[in-house]
This record gives sequence, C-alpha cells and structure tokens, in this order.
Amino acid sequence: MGEELTIIEDKNINVQNELKSIQEQFLKSSLGNVVNNAVDIGLKSVLPDLIEDEVIKVKDTILENGFKEGLNEAVNTVINFGKSAIGIVTGNFENMNQVDIAIKKGGMIDTVSDLLDMTIEKIEDKNLINKTTANLIKKGKNSILDSVADKIEDTLENQVKNIEKIKNYSEKWKESFDSKDLESMTKNFKNIEKYLKETMPLENTIKEARKIENLQNLIKNNGGNFDITTEEMQLAEKLTY
Repeated sequence: MGEELTIIEDKNINVQNELKSIQEQFLKSSLGNVVNNAVDIGLKSVLPDLIEDEVIKVKDTILENGFKEGLNEAVNTVINFGKSAIGIVTGNFENMNQVDIAIKKGGMIDTVSDLLDMTIEKIEDKNLINKTTANLIKKGKNSILDSVADKIEDTLENQVKNIEKIKNYSEKWKESFDSKDLESMTKNFKNIEKYLKETMPLENTIKEARKIENLQNLIKNNGGNFDITTEEMQLAEKLTY
C-alpha cells in the first residue's frame, strides 16, 4: 500500500512539474511576442518621421543587441517573483487572475523599461543608431511602455475569453454526448482543440479537455458505439499533457 501511494505521489509530482514547464514556455513565448509587437507599435509612434523600413531596422537593432536575450531571461524571473508575491511558491497557476497579478507584481513593465534603457544606450554607444533617434526613443519611452502594458492587458483578456469559449464548447460537447450525436461532438471537439492551442495551459482546463478528447477518440474508434464501460470511463479521466 505504501509503495502504491509513493508511485501515485511521484506521478502527481511529475505531472505538476510538466505543467509548470508548459506554462513557463507558453508565457515566455506569449509575452515575448506581445512585447515585440508592442515595441514595434511604440517605435512607430515615437519615430513618426522615419519610414516603416527604417523603424523595422531600428527595432531589429534593439532586439539583436541585448533586448531579446534579456527579455527571454527576464520573463521567468518576473513570473517566479510574481508567483512568490501572491503565495504560489512551488505550484502552478490555477487561473488567469493569478497570471495577471503575477505579471504585474513581478514587474514586467519595469523590466521592459530597464531593458530598453540598457539597449538604447548600448546601440547608441556603438553608433548603430544616431543620437537624434536615440533621444526620440528615450523621450518617447513611456509611450512604448504604455503600448506594452496595453498589449499585455489585451492578451490576458483574450486568454480569459478563450477559456470561456473552451468551457462553452465543452458544455455543448457534453450535451451532444448525452444525445449520442457523434457529428455534433466532433464539431465541438474541433473548436475545443482550436482554442486549447491558443490558451494558457491551466490544469482544470486541460483535465476537462483531455477527458473529452479521450472519450471522443474512444467512441470514434469504436465505430460510434456509446456503450462505455466503467473502466474505460476511468481511463478517459486520467490527466495527460
């Protein structure tokens, strides 16, 4: 009995560690893209006299001289600091509100501000941009940071909407399942898959989606047979990532 409990505990730890890794990779990629796009928009607003190709060149120069690398390294620090600040020491995010608070308490905007200061000074010293352009970016830095903050907020709001869409399609799938309507189940399942790929991996969301996926595949592979045994139902409820 003791050995069985140890095995179960080890599996749970592995699942939680895997989820933590997936969440960190998602946030790193998502926040990196958001900041990249926001900096692009911000630079266009503070460098109105430059043509688009020149703005892109300035942005690429910023990214390639420490900003992108520094941002990748900083995201995990920001998230972990934010987790600690809200009491998530070893666990994973359970909802988007926790993610929102962690990003803000972790100092994401301050981190971007410091990286911009460091990078602009670096590329100005290397004469990769002229003094006029450097001064315009420094003076307009708050506009760039406002753009970053707005984009992060939009992204978090979209994540909440995606989670709601997954919940709605999951409910519709269950209704179709109860009605033994495989065609409708398949349609709703495809929508669940679509939004799941674009959504922050939260345990409850993934658990429900994987259960639906397992049942969907089971019925499909059984030629549309809805006669499911208790054992098959238990297997379908096992959490995988």
